Order: sequence, then structure tokens, then C-alpha cells
Amino acid sequence: MKADVILGLQWGDEGKGKIVDLLASRYPVVARFQGGPNAGHSIHFGGKSYVLRSIPSGIFREGALNIIGNGVVLDPITFRQECEALIADGVPVKDRIYISRKAHLILPTHRILDAASEAAKGKAKIGSTLKGIGPAYMDKTGRNGMRVGDTEAADFMDRLSVLRQRHFSVLRQYDYEYDPDADLKEWLSAVEYMRGFKFIDSEYFANEVLASGKAMLCEGAQGTMLDIDFGSYPFVTSSSTVCAGACIGLGLPPHSIGEVYGIFKAYCTRVGSGPFPTELFDATGEEIRKKGFEFGAVTKRPRRTGWLDLVALKYAVMIDGVTALAMMKSDVLAGFDKVKVAVAYKVDGKTVSHVPYDTYAEVEPVYEEFDGWGDLTEARSYEELPVSFRKYVEFIESRTNVPVKILSVGPDRSQTIIR
Repeated sequence: MKADVILGLQWGDEGKGKIVDLLASRYPVVARFQGGPNAGHSIHFGGKSYVLRSIPSGIFREGALNIIGNGVVLDPITFRQECEALIADGVPVKDRIYISRKAHLILPTHRILDAASEAAKGKAKIGSTLKGIGPAYMDKTGRNGMRVGDTEAADFMDRLSVLRQRHFSVLRQYDYEYDPDADLKEWLSAVEYMRGFKFIDSEYFANEVLASGKAMLCEGAQGTMLDIDFGSYPFVTSSSTVCAGACIGLGLPPHSIGEVYGIFKAYCTRVGSGPFPTELFDATGEEIRKKGFEFGAVTKRPRRTGWLDLVALKYAVMIDGVTALAMMKSDVLAGFDKVKVAVAYKVDGKTVSHVPYDTYAEVEPVYEEFDGWGDLTEARSYEELPVSFRKYVEFIESRTNVPVKILSVGPDRSQTIIR
């Protein structure tokens, strides 16, 4: 059996949570393979809305086992808060969640380091969510980090003390005031809570799942254009958000990957700093923001908005080896007379069809224009959709050479068309 992968193709916030929730019924195992609580996956059904930050989006499916993989950085406080909210709604989280011993822990001092570093950058800040994700990954690659498995060790408190002292020595280089014991008591209490879950050696577990003939869905956070290697560096996240990250973040061999579902919006959004060639600064951009409720699921920050960027989308499809596309929030663009798509860039006076290496390059998008469409929210089949919208979908397919198999026409589970 193969492991299928679902990931974002833009700058995050594409609506991955809805599609994972939709597909999870087909998979007995759903595994999150990277990222931390800076990424919020929103799910809407039964008149309720949920935002999952650390917990895989298969948590609502009865019988589905959810793995928090080794590539994730986990904040025990946030994890407990999420679990308690789900338990209050009747979700049996302790029966459905396994945690990799090799997942790294986010300490309260990681959040302090994050805030101090961002404050020191001034205008050059990258737009961190200040959740401690970057410093936690820095400790991981610097071979200083603490992992979930360390909480089982007899000398756990000694290991914690050593890492905290290391953080304090780094903080001395910043002109930044902080409480060294902020949230420490709550964090230790949350670690104790986390010990009530099943810890696993996830690389063995994941491979045994596939060997036994069971299907697994690997869930990515954020988006391809935020990848540490292939995103708009340095305005990126600290992990591998691309398809290859599923192998790294779960311990799977490359040949075990099956379908790759690439999720994108019918337009583009971005949170924080960094290049955004199709960004709109006018009334159209503001209307998209309001109609699409484009505010961070975790941070509540307003998202930057713009037209669909096919240059970036084709790049992400190539990097990820996407086999099927899912287009989200198509309904948000309903009512516009014209809808634009960037099909190329002008860089230094030359028209190019690739994403330039230089993050700071002056990029002017080259657009193609399409007739707009009306309300999509009541459509339940492709044939019911307006002709103008179908032309938009089929143009994207022709340029990416990948079928758009899933179309979201509203936030609810039921407002989804599978072709």
C-alpha cells in the first residue's frame, strides 16, 4: 500500500484541513509530517467550526488513527488546549492520537527567543507568528533540542534545565526584557498531560501500517512557497513543506508515496512579509479579503490578497510531483466582472515563466483575463457550475497538466464537488 500526501501549493492557508477531513474517511491513518502550532487548519461541518494547530485533521473521523510525526515541533500547552476543546465536543482524542517520540518540543523559552529575534530585526522582520517554531527547529538542526521521548527519561528535568540555560545565554545578546519562568509551570503540567497519550517510534509504525495493507494520508502544514529550501527565502518557514517532507517527517521511503494532492485557492493569499507578485492593494483585494474571511486561523492577522499566480503554482506542482489538484474558495470570486490569472512575469524587462532566484527581484505579473461567474454555493456537480467558471478550471488544468479533481464551493463539507 502507498502513502498519499496532501499539501498546500501556495503560501499556506489554502484550505487543506477541509480536504484532509473530507478524504480521511478513506484512510485508517492520517499523519501530520511537519510544522507546528503556527499553522491552523480550519474545518467546518455540522454548523460548527474548528481550528486544528497540532492535531491531524482526521481527528473527527471515527476509526481513524492520527499520528503526530517526527517532523512536527510540538508545544505541549497548545496541544493540551486543543485536546481539551475537542474532548468538550465529545471527540475521544486519547483513542485517536499517537505521538512520535522523535517529534521535537517547543519550550516557553523558544517563544521568548522568537519574539526577541523578530524584534531585533526591525523592518527586516520575516513576519514570524512568534510561536517558537523557528527557534525549536534551530535547536533541532543544531543538535540541542528536546524531543517527546525525552519526557520519558529519568533525567528529563536535568535535560530541560540544560536547554533553558542555553536559551538564556543566547538571550543575553538581545536588548529584550522577559520573564525567565514565563509559562514554565503550565508547560510542565501540559507535558504531564501529554504523557497520557501513546508515544510511538513513528518510523516503524508508519512503515508497518503500509506493509499491513492499510492506507495512510500524510498531511502537510503551511505551503510549498514557504518551504525552507524552495520557498521565497528568507521569508519562509523552518521545515520542509514539500512532498519530500513527508518522507523526512514520517520516516517513509520515497517509493512508498502514492497520490499527491495539491491544494490551492482560486486566488492567492499570504501572511507576513515576503514577495507576492499578484498582490492587490485596491478595493478588489479588500473585497476578496472580506468575502473570503482572510484572517489568520491562529494569528487573526489580515492576509494579503491577490489574483492566482500560475507561475508559482506550476513551480509548486513540479517540486511536489502533484497528481491531483483541489481548488478552494472558488465561491469567493463569484460576482466579479473579470477575474485575472498571472501566466508569466516581467523581470528586468524580460518576460519569464519561472520563479526567479532573487527573492527581492522587481517582478511584474503578466495577466490573462477571464469572464467572472455567479454564485457557486448550491452546485453539487461539475455540470451545474457556470460555463465561465469551468473555462477557468480547464485553463488551469491545461497550464499545469494536472486534473482539478476537487472543487470547494463553500466552507461546509457538503459544499465540495469531486470530479
